[in-house]
Amino acid sequence: MPDKKQSSASFKGNKSYLPSKPCTVCGKEMTWRKAWEKNWESVKYCSEACRRAKSA
Repeated sequence: MPDKKQSSASFKGNKSYLPSKPCTVCGKEMTWRKAWEKNWESVKYCSEACRRAKSA
């Protein structure tokens, strides 16, 4: 847990400290969210629309 405290200490409301990655469909930059904490490595799409468009 020290990493979590360290990352939250550097966060302080500034999103530039949070990790981000591009959406695999549209390329939009996605910033880390607390809801994605446990599966950030598997997050690929920025929205349901991009998730549906992946096979099209």
